[in-house]
Amino acid sequence: MARKSPAETSPVADFENSLEALEQLVEKMENGEMSLEESLAAYERGVGLYRRCQQALEQAELRVRLLSDPENPAAAEPFGTPRAEDV
Repeated sequence: MARKSPAETSPVADFENSLEALEQLVEKMENGEMSLEESLAAYERGVGLYRRCQQALEQAELRVRLLSDPENPAAAEPFGTPRAEDV
């Protein structure tokens, strides 16, 4: 089975991969086996991973809000249901 390119990775998979990488990075840093320079590089990478995770969570929250908003007509329609203006 062919793997998806990074551009085709789903937001959920990207979040899970980023979170896992961040957890591994934190574990390495907590073990204290890195030099100062390696620790600084790991910290910088960790900040980037944290921001990716935070952004993915914000996007998911927005999607949930849009789908659960009673004033949003698209929220009440199941996917694939034609809207009146589409017919």
